[in-house]
Amino acid sequence: MNDVYSERSYGRHGIGFGERPGIVVVDYQTAFTDPQYPLGGAPLIERGVVNTARVLELARRCGVPVASCYTAYKSERDMPYWKVGAVREQFLHGHPSTALDPRIHDPDYDVLVCKTGASIFFQTPVVPFFVANRVDTVIVTGCVTSGCVRASTIDSFQYGFRTIVPEDCVGDHEQEPHDANLRDVGRRYCDVNSSAEVVDWLETSRRRNA
Repeated sequence: MNDVYSERSYGRHGIGFGERPGIVVVDYQTAFTDPQYPLGGAPLIERGVVNTARVLELARRCGVPVASCYTAYKSERDMPYWKVGAVREQFLHGHPSTALDPRIHDPDYDVLVCKTGASIFFQTPVVPFFVANRVDTVIVTGCVTSGCVRASTIDSFQYGFRTIVPEDCVGDHEQEPHDANLRDVGRRYCDVNSSAEVVDWLETSRRRNA
């Protein structure tokens, strides 16, 4: 079957890596990574955590800026109109589900922000942080692919960054929305590749900047 989007020129041009990488880690908090919570324990998200941890270990050794976020609120009064019950009931400051998974977070290195919208860039200092570090390429990792990862990807594009989403560093509750949303943003806003390609680029960037 013909791809109508390709026929209409979607995805015709790639973006590619630039010169200065930065990484965002979206919502790899225990609410999504710990099976005891309603949103936790999805195999795709677990896969994303494992692969992201591997990328981050190298990135930190290379001096790449890393910004991680979690989502939390003081009470339902300062929340947007979430339709997700677990968010309304558990995403509150001090609740253990808001803690970042220790496999992906280095508190002595990463910039940590609490976000209140879908995108890690929404009303946070992540853009000024990247600008100050002369980042031109943002690697988006985290969860959920069809929600906050998608929103962060679009914002990265809108702020003028080259945007890369390694497919195996992001995760969703089901395969179908994961695949469909990556296919869609990959037609428009970003390059979708793999953690192996990101690792290769980081190694090349380190040798070039040494």
